[in-house]
This record gives sequence, structure tokens and C-alpha cells, in this order.
Amino acid sequence: MKIGIESESYHLLFQNKRMDVFDFIKKAHELGLDGVQINVVPDFNLHQTWGALGGNSPEHLQKIKECLQKYNLYVELDTRNLDVKHLKEVILIADFLGAEVVRSYIPVKQKTLPQGASGADGIYDFAKVRQIFDVSIYEESLENLLEILPFLKKYRIKLALENHEYETSEELVKVIKKINSPWIGLNFDFGNSMMAWEEPLKAAENMLPYSFTTHFKDHIIIEEKSDKYGYLVCGVPLGEGNIDLESLYKVMIENSSLTKVNIEMCYPYCAQFKREPGTGGVFKVGTGAFKVETAPFENLQIKPLQYYYPHEISESILEELIQKQILGVEKSVHFIKKLRDKYVK
Repeated sequence: MKIGIESESYHLLFQNKRMDVFDFIKKAHELGLDGVQINVVPDFNLHQTWGALGGNSPEHLQKIKECLQKYNLYVELDTRNLDVKHLKEVILIADFLGAEVVRSYIPVKQKTLPQGASGADGIYDFAKVRQIFDVSIYEESLENLLEILPFLKKYRIKLALENHEYETSEELVKVIKKINSPWIGLNFDFGNSMMAWEEPLKAAENMLPYSFTTHFKDHIIIEEKSDKYGYLVCGVPLGEGNIDLESLYKVMIENSSLTKVNIEMCYPYCAQFKREPGTGGVFKVGTGAFKVETAPFENLQIKPLQYYYPHEISESILEELIQKQILGVEKSVHFIKKLRDKYVK
């Protein structure tokens, strides 16, 4: 099983110009990893079309390709939504770089944000802020998926739809069965089902047989009285949360043909529950993956929903979170390598 890392694992370094795509590729090599997933999504201080990729000029892409070849790393691209024009552009880049898989996700119908909204309010990514999820988006998305299908076939690239905090595993599997194509499958995220009140193990069992790629992460639940449900889902380094990662890893080995697993350490990051309690089968927090723990940065003058964009707080807090993120990646790499080696025959 090869191990890669998603650029979101270093989101603070990217946002604060401590890392670019070339630094990221080199760091993956230094960590002894086999590949990278590059997040092609606009964000604070990133390219406003191409995100962590940094641009799409032929010269820039050629340099990225050479860097990947230098370190002998596989590459996958992560984008969002199902705009056909954008997806075609991403697929062409994937083809040039040698990526076999592009991740995307079914969009949430966007709302209008108030003027002066901050990153924590969703100004960079509407999907990070709880909205009413209209399930009619699944039927609407089928048209886009069918339209992009010939393009995927032509370039021999697979599209993987992620459970991106809103979607339940059963809803996504229904979409895949309707499409019924070897070129459109799933990206199983080991933690995102929790935001839809679904047990990770249930999501794994449903999604992994249809999955082309993964986001391997760990979560805890923390209390947040100001939130609608009184709780948030919070990312932590692998092995420090309450997701039974070993059981999920075993499901992956036994019920999928996956040969790669990708770390996406969402730390520091806290997310709201996006659907109503019970949507995915869980009605309340308290046990298992949904056990309530202490907030990771309780000692800092920062609210959990500000973890992802701490540049809006203070330099000292930002610096501490950056260093915690760097250490968290190292811990996560150690954890997944140890887990992988345990199951090597």
C-alpha cells in the first residue's frame, strides 16, 4: 500500500507563504512518502483558480512534472464541484502531470454571504459553513457527470466523488450506481461522514468498494455551546482522535482494490455538523467516534471555528498553530506507516 499526502495537511503553510507546490512535493519525499494530492481549490493567499497548484501555465506545469519525476512520486488532483468546463481543464492538467485520479465533490447550493464576511464565515469555501442541503442536487449533478464521462474515457482518468461533510455514503453510492461507469467512483474520506451524523465504519463499508482514492484522517468531537447543535467535529493528528482507523484500514484492504492511501490531516480545523441529527444514522454525540473531548487549543485565545484561518487572529497564535501542524503531519506519517507495516504480508 503506497502512502501519499494531501496539500491540505499543510494548509496554514500554503496560506502564509511558508510552502508552495514545489516545497510540498519535496517535503513528501523527505517524509518517505510515495505520492501527493494537490488541492486545486482557491483559498486565502492561494491562486484564485488553481489553489495550491499555483497556476496552470505550460512552463509552471512542466516544472511540477519534473519535480514529481525527480522524487518519483505519484500525483492526484483534488478539485471541487462539477462545473464541466473547469473539470475538463483539471483533467487536462491531470493528464499532463500523469495523475490517474481527480477528486471532486457534489456542490452545495451556495448562499449569499454578507459583505465583509471572514474566512470562517465561508468567504473562501461555502462548503465549510452549514447550509440547508437540498438533495435535489444529486439529480442535477447527474447531467454534469454524464457530460464529463466521455472526456474521462478519452484521457483514461477517473473522477472520484468525495463525501465532503454533507453527503452520506448511501446517497453517494446511489449516484455511482446510476452512473454505472468504471470512470466515475468515490473518494472515501475517513472522517467527513461524521458531519452528516454517520459512523465512519458504516461509511467505509458502503463507500470503499466503489472508491478510487482516499483521505485518511482522524477526528474528535468538542463542545461549542454557541453552535446550533452545541458541538463541532474537530481534526487531530492520526491516532489522536476517536475514529477506529485500524478497523477502517482493514475494511479498505478487504473490500477495495485500492493500492494508495492519502493522508489529509485536517489539523487545526473544526467543522460544523452539516445535516440534521440522525441523517446518517447517528442521533447524538457521546460514544465511539462521537465521543466528546477537550478542544485542542483550549489554552489559546482563539475560537474553534477560527482554527482554519488564524491569520485573522494574531501572529503569535498563528505561529503556534503552524508549528503544531508541522508536528501533526510528522505524527500522522509515523502512525500510518506503522499501521501499513502491520498489515504487510
